[in-house]
Amino acid sequence: MTLPEQPLSPLDGRYRTAVVGLGEHLSEAGLNRARVLVEVEWLIFLTDRELFGSHRLSAEQAASLRSLVDEFGQADIDELASLEATTRHDVKAVEYYVRARLERLGLSDVAELTHFACTSEDINNLAYALTIGSAVREVWMPALDAVLAGLTDRAVAHRAVPMLAHTHGQPATPTTVGKEFAVFVHRLRRIVVRIEHVEYLGKFSGATGTFAAHVAADSSQDWPELSRQFVESLGLVWNPLTTQIESHDWQAELYSAISHANRVLHNLATDIWTYISLGYFTQIPQAGATGSSTMPHKINPIRFENAEANLELSSALLDSLSATLVTSRLQRDLTDSTTQRNVGVALGHSLLALDNLRRGLGEIAVNEVRLAEDLDGNWEILGEAIQTVIRAEITAGNSSIIDPYALLKDLTRGRRVGQAELVEFVRALDISDGAKDRLAALTPAGYAGLASDLVGFLDS
Repeated sequence: MTLPEQPLSPLDGRYRTAVVGLGEHLSEAGLNRARVLVEVEWLIFLTDRELFGSHRLSAEQAASLRSLVDEFGQADIDELASLEATTRHDVKAVEYYVRARLERLGLSDVAELTHFACTSEDINNLAYALTIGSAVREVWMPALDAVLAGLTDRAVAHRAVPMLAHTHGQPATPTTVGKEFAVFVHRLRRIVVRIEHVEYLGKFSGATGTFAAHVAADSSQDWPELSRQFVESLGLVWNPLTTQIESHDWQAELYSAISHANRVLHNLATDIWTYISLGYFTQIPQAGATGSSTMPHKINPIRFENAEANLELSSALLDSLSATLVTSRLQRDLTDSTTQRNVGVALGHSLLALDNLRRGLGEIAVNEVRLAEDLDGNWEILGEAIQTVIRAEITAGNSSIIDPYALLKDLTRGRRVGQAELVEFVRALDISDGAKDRLAALTPAGYAGLASDLVGFLDS
């Protein structure tokens, strides 16, 4: 028996609720609505200037045209699909759709200004810039902000909770839980600035970017200036020098920055997974949830594993988009057309990961008992402090010790050293009594330096 029609992508099936917001912008319907917007606004732009003997539309007529965008729905989606089945050209279908509406609105006299002097890419590049921009600002960025808020809350709440650090997977100079969360906040904030400053460029200059048809129709107009005004009226940045297509460099910049954010988030996911495996974080049981089909005791870190996988998929797609969209053979080829249809998929995997990270951060707790146990079991990490103090004492003329690093390496490398042994070692050192007292009072939990204070830099 054949299955009913099924979604092929998990983003449209299993994970649909987590990414549905992107469909408003980056679906085929969202793109078509933006195409209608560009066609309508271009026609109003031309008639506002009464070009080619056209009349300025009344406020009511302009509002009726703009309602095609505001009221765009399923019937319009179906009609455009039907038109495209005949035209075999998506933008031409949009042109015919707008022309039909002009006739119904009694505006047949300006119908020939629909898609006037446009190549399909004039419409498409503006539509993509509008939809990608709105998707990033209204859907993806708020999801990232929610994760950043969760990380910031953790950084502040746990700023003074000491934690044994691990460099190369080995016990190292302690830090604090909050400071480690703050590192990720700081990294992501810098990337957010880059994303927020990406320019969404648009071109509107005809078949090969030369305004040739425009000039043929009316050489008295300053078409580059009119193009600039129109593109900027849509909230985009005008690109004056292009081929048939807008060169997509801004898209490469945007996707590179989002992919960078993905990789930082991937680092976060793998770090939290590791802290959970070390017992530093515990997972809060969720009512009714099952960790393993056979081991009932398990609570698997699935939020972070899911995020890790989806961030990898998102970055793979975004990296491919960044690499391929900046190349177009001579004045135009169609490789970008099919490639850009995957922007929503790329952002969708990132959005799904952000949803999992946000949820995951709310389902973990810091295990201060386990953190304290690990700190207390690794007194040898104070070797760094001891040899550094000895060096200071030598410089101050308070010690005649030679090669303090080697001295501490012989004591601590590859072996456990307890508190009593370290204190005995310190008391026998050729250093001042004040230095001995400071070192003898030092504990692993108290050797986190300025970690707690560093969290304050998040406020600067």
